[in-house]
Amino acid sequence: MYILFFFLIHWFLSLFCQTFFLHRYSSHKMFTMSPFWEKFFYFFTFLTQGSSFLNPRGYAILHRMHHAYSDTEKDPHSPHFFKDVFGMMLHTKKIYFDFVSKKVEPEKAFRGEYPVWPIMDKISDMWLVRIGFGVLYFLFYFYFITAWWQYFLLPIHFLMGPVHGAIVNWCGHKYGYSNYENNDKSKNTLPIDFLMLGELFQNNHHKSPNSLKFSKKWFEFDPTYPFIIGLNAIGIIKIRKQ
Repeated sequence: MYILFFFLIHWFLSLFCQTFFLHRYSSHKMFTMSPFWEKFFYFFTFLTQGSSFLNPRGYAILHRMHHAYSDTEKDPHSPHFFKDVFGMMLHTKKIYFDFVSKKVEPEKAFRGEYPVWPIMDKISDMWLVRIGFGVLYFLFYFYFITAWWQYFLLPIHFLMGPVHGAIVNWCGHKYGYSNYENNDKSKNTLPIDFLMLGELFQNNHHKSPNSLKFSKKWFEFDPTYPFIIGLNAIGIIKIRKQ
């Protein structure tokens, strides 16, 4: 029971930070927040993603490229140019690290505003820190495991951020239905979207990239949207005019 609870907590907290902070805030600037809250969510994303922390700058650049080149050869993670999801992940990893390390400068159109915290970026990218998170995950399993097969969940903890990204980009551009013609292959993937907190409404999102609410039809539900409305109501963020 402890293992399952820990897995679900890690899964959804990491995923919330990815969709709320990295995607809707860092990449699309759908809302604003004070410098204090930006650093709070920056650090919270680091804690929840742990060993697989995704740099907001690198994430934002890749995501903006994804929208500009959706399902073309220039798309950093379209599933239609790879035999399997692992090939797509490795390709995305290379481009991501080129931008994070600044070996390659992004096109001017993909620059702009995104959260930058040099000290946290340096700390989070240290192998000692990433391995340290991995050791903590292992120790938790070691003390609370009740069946040997539960160890197979550990690789997901180690790569939580990239795993979420791979599910969204692979499934969200291959499986499901389309509400709109976007000149790409984006899909809305039901019924598993509730496991991805709204991120699998890819067809809706590519139709209206700056729309805060990813669900559009009456039978669709974006679980992250009410949280954002709540944070706006208590003054932690301020939603931009849609």
